[in-house]
Amino acid sequence: MLIDSHQHTNWHGKDCAAVVADMDRAGIDVSWLLSWEVPEHEYDPGYYHVFDPRDVGLPFTRIVEACTRFPSRFVAGYAPDPRRHDCIERLEAAVRMHGVKVYGELKVRILFDDPDVLRVFRRCGELKLPVVFHIDIPARERPKPPARDYWYCVDIDRLETALKACPETIFVGHAPGFWRHISGDGYTAPEAYPKGEVTPGGRVQALMRQYPNLYADLSAGSGLTAISRPPQGQGRAFLLEFQDRLLFGRDCFDDRLMDCLKTQDLPREAFDKITHRNALRLVPLER
Repeated sequence: MLIDSHQHTNWHGKDCAAVVADMDRAGIDVSWLLSWEVPEHEYDPGYYHVFDPRDVGLPFTRIVEACTRFPSRFVAGYAPDPRRHDCIERLEAAVRMHGVKVYGELKVRILFDDPDVLRVFRRCGELKLPVVFHIDIPARERPKPPARDYWYCVDIDRLETALKACPETIFVGHAPGFWRHISGDGYTAPEAYPKGEVTPGGRVQALMRQYPNLYADLSAGSGLTAISRPPQGQGRAFLLEFQDRLLFGRDCFDDRLMDCLKTQDLPREAFDKITHRNALRLVPLER
């Protein structure tokens, strides 16, 4: 079985039918279909090139439409903005009425240790919803800050507060601001997607070793780049050490991650955990 734990619809020109067609091509049985609820003033306009320009981000209505049309192929994800006064009520209604199983993708300008945010995280733990979050690169960590700083979910150090305060909540790390910290130079690397040698002292490993409620998905260029960095063998060692808490995911429509995993010579048990068993443990399928 193969489960894609990080996917979107109306993304890169593919509606939900085209997403399913690509899943069939890639041998993917089920995908976690994630929303992206973001205020317009926080929306990086560069995303208009890849998301449907009729929308800002990816509204939950698109997820409901896709899951209604292909109920056996998608798991519904929804992350209402935790700064909304009605966030928990909206989330609970989505769980009850539309079968939401994942709180994601969380990608807004929040701090992980904000009291209102922690309140939502705790409720996700009670509802057994894994929290899929996107950490981007804040301008202070870039050698040449952009004209407008579109940071999201800053930063990995404040994440530790949430991990500690919400031990019953499963957090799933994602995106360049998370994965660059597989290396000890995560705070100073000049690129958003560092490709240099992994050095000791990575925050990702430290946090995963200390907090069993931290998982990570390997999707997008950030996850793939992290496990592909030199020295040779570090990616395989990482996959083996954290095989119980890593999730296969694409966040795109190519086969690069699967091709990479096949080159790692993983034991069958580890490969199965990463490609579907860990996802099934977090989100059991009813069918």
